[in-house]
Amino acid sequence: MEERASFDRGQRMEILLEDVRYGIRMLRKSPGFTAIALLTLALGIGANTAVFSIVNGVLLSPLVFPDPDKLVVLFESKPNFKEGSISYPNFLDWQRENHAFTAIAAYRPDSFTLTGAGQGEQVLGEMVSADFFSILGVKPLMGRMFTSQEDQLGAGHVALVSSGFWRRKFGSSPDILGSRMVLNGEGYTIIGVIPASFHLLLPNFHDNNEVFVPVGQWSDPDLRDRSYALGMKAIGRLKPGVTLDQARADMDAVTRNLAAAFPQTDAGEGATLAPLKQRMTGDIAPFLLMLLAAVCFVLLISCVNVANLLLARSTGRTREFAIRAALGASRGRVVRQLLTESILLAFGGAALGLVLAAWGTRAALAILPVDLPRAEEIKLDSHVLIFTMVVSILAGVLFGLAPALKTARSNLQETLKEGGRGTSAAHHRVQGVFVIIEMAMALVLLIGAGLMIRSLLLLWKVDPGFNPHHVLTFSVALPSSANGINADAARSAFRQLHDKLASISGAKAVSLSDGSIPMDSDDESLFWIEGQTRPANDKDMNWTLRYIVDPGYFDAMTIPLKRGRLLTTQDSEQASPVVVVDESLADKYFSQQDPLGRHIYVKGIDRPLEIVGVVGHVKQFGLEADDKETLHAQLYEPFMQLADKEVQQTAGSVDVVLRSDETHGAILDSIRNTVAAMNGQQFVYNIRTFDQIISKSLAAQRFSMILLGAFAALALALASIGIYGVISYVVGQRTHEIGIRMALGAERLHILRLILGRGGMLALAGVGVGLAVALVLTRLMASLLYGVRATDPMTFAGVAMLLILVAIVACYIPAQRAAKIDPLVALRYE
Repeated sequence: MEERASFDRGQRMEILLEDVRYGIRMLRKSPGFTAIALLTLALGIGANTAVFSIVNGVLLSPLVFPDPDKLVVLFESKPNFKEGSISYPNFLDWQRENHAFTAIAAYRPDSFTLTGAGQGEQVLGEMVSADFFSILGVKPLMGRMFTSQEDQLGAGHVALVSSGFWRRKFGSSPDILGSRMVLNGEGYTIIGVIPASFHLLLPNFHDNNEVFVPVGQWSDPDLRDRSYALGMKAIGRLKPGVTLDQARADMDAVTRNLAAAFPQTDAGEGATLAPLKQRMTGDIAPFLLMLLAAVCFVLLISCVNVANLLLARSTGRTREFAIRAALGASRGRVVRQLLTESILLAFGGAALGLVLAAWGTRAALAILPVDLPRAEEIKLDSHVLIFTMVVSILAGVLFGLAPALKTARSNLQETLKEGGRGTSAAHHRVQGVFVIIEMAMALVLLIGAGLMIRSLLLLWKVDPGFNPHHVLTFSVALPSSANGINADAARSAFRQLHDKLASISGAKAVSLSDGSIPMDSDDESLFWIEGQTRPANDKDMNWTLRYIVDPGYFDAMTIPLKRGRLLTTQDSEQASPVVVVDESLADKYFSQQDPLGRHIYVKGIDRPLEIVGVVGHVKQFGLEADDKETLHAQLYEPFMQLADKEVQQTAGSVDVVLRSDETHGAILDSIRNTVAAMNGQQFVYNIRTFDQIISKSLAAQRFSMILLGAFAALALALASIGIYGVISYVVGQRTHEIGIRMALGAERLHILRLILGRGGMLALAGVGVGLAVALVLTRLMASLLYGVRATDPMTFAGVAMLLILVAIVACYIPAQRAAKIDPLVALRYE
């Protein structure tokens, strides 16, 4: 029995090899057909593989950290912010009182002025608590991590550096451990190097951090004030067996206890928990899934096109199949042979598609949003190769099934009697159905791309509340000696810097600021209105965004004045404190009265601020932000009226906004030279234009529009080729009939209408089916659109008309060829 089974397996393998060899011979005999089929499949499979490699790297593959499903990001929820920052005292209480986590670590962003190692520069960094890296399971490339004793106020300054920083500044020297570097004028000892494989993209955590220091060493007294959050977030690792819902319940209990113990600061506040992977990929996931669905449509269109080619080819091979059947080949053997050829084509298309995918992935990475999470994990790995193989097999079966089944159902005896010509009506019907499917899927993709294009165009037209053109923002690192100077000396240095920058040729308006960059900062503050009783706790206070600016800020940003006056140079530290508010704050809190002359108290400022002006509203959280759902009330406080403590804290670095009437490149050299001439230790960094800032805010939409548009264009081309091929095939099959019609007196115009009518009917049927499908599917992308409905009639009608026009053009060439047929030649056509 075993020998018999072994013999059967061997025989089946031999038959399979015969089918493969025969299939290769047949494909080689038709090089034109094979080349077109391979290219069509390569485009579909390659596009799918490229997009899947992105989806796999960003969404599907597990995080590189041990037990990543146990990692949770924690925020402090506030009345107006679900994912707010955490005050350091609250964080310490969360650490002590929770029962759901093995550990919780805090982190907050910072930047450091690095001096004493060649030209001074600004490096991005992060303040982290001692167990931050151990929670993530990150081991140092060399050296060690922080200890709990080092994460304390008064401990010796130590730092960890990234492997990139180690290579860039120390030439990968193994002697880096124990080396000293000067950050913000203070010495730090390097105790370890973080490996290059460490990547973490989270709120308040940047993937290009180069320096890490213990947060507990920070001497700012506000850190230990429960009223201040200072941009701090947290990450934790769940205990074994603890679910996320259990952790949420546990943290709810912890925050309720804190609210009872500290009602003035913690009343109404809670904790928001989110899985690390979801928080890293949540915003981009809908875009990527939409693109994956779109590219699957492209593959289906490719398969339909190749199926049409195979149907046409199988018509010419019916006599061959009939002879094989007459010689003893079963119908199953003939079907298997056709499927073998289809799968060979699919594998050939996959091999070529992988080449296109490698190129396409690199091209996609070049236009990806710069902060795309896990971009470093996008590659053609084993999972992508397996995906490509599975897709290839499915594609081979899919486009090979129709001609194989058609051949299996054909009457082979009749075929032999007819000499191989046979009838083609059934083939025409099947090919017509395929064209309808192609047109429908192409229409859905075109409508999706059209909606994204319209959405992006509408976003570009949104008024951000300021004029972004010809405006630069940059930071100036002041000399390390500026740290610790008194407030008057700091103000004097700021005024000198402002005057020097304002004197640069081409500078029209200049303002120093403390991080007051629209779409790039969110310094929220609490306030209450004079005359009202001071709220007993933070929960009952009003929330606003606080901008610290110079008088020139409004001219630099061209923010319009609505009422009152703007800030002036007279609003100095000796003058009465004033503030300018935006329309949102005025309308929300002074809707029944004039806000001018009224006073407000801002938490942390012990003097009332007089409202002297109302300006236009600035979109802080992106062009698509909804003012009714997101906090947007804003106030502008004079830079020079900052409290002495705040001025001293700003002394090491200051942000600048500058409007010019020259090109950015020309004035940048003047800015750098001016800053350097003031003091050899000063330098300019973090240079951006506001056009770039707005463009970055639209990066995800632009990325989706480009790829979806490319897929739609490819689908349109494939569908056009498909309908062209079918009409050409119909013309070839009906040549004899056309000759008879013309011999009986039919005019060329009648023949032209006959063929165009056939193509037009297919196009209209495809458009009808596509519109019905699009009405359902486009609703799934409604959350990705701005200012346009998912069922926008203009987009639907415009795309439908475009597709019909393209289809008619594709049909016109074979129709014109049919109209020029010589009747005598056609009557002899077999």
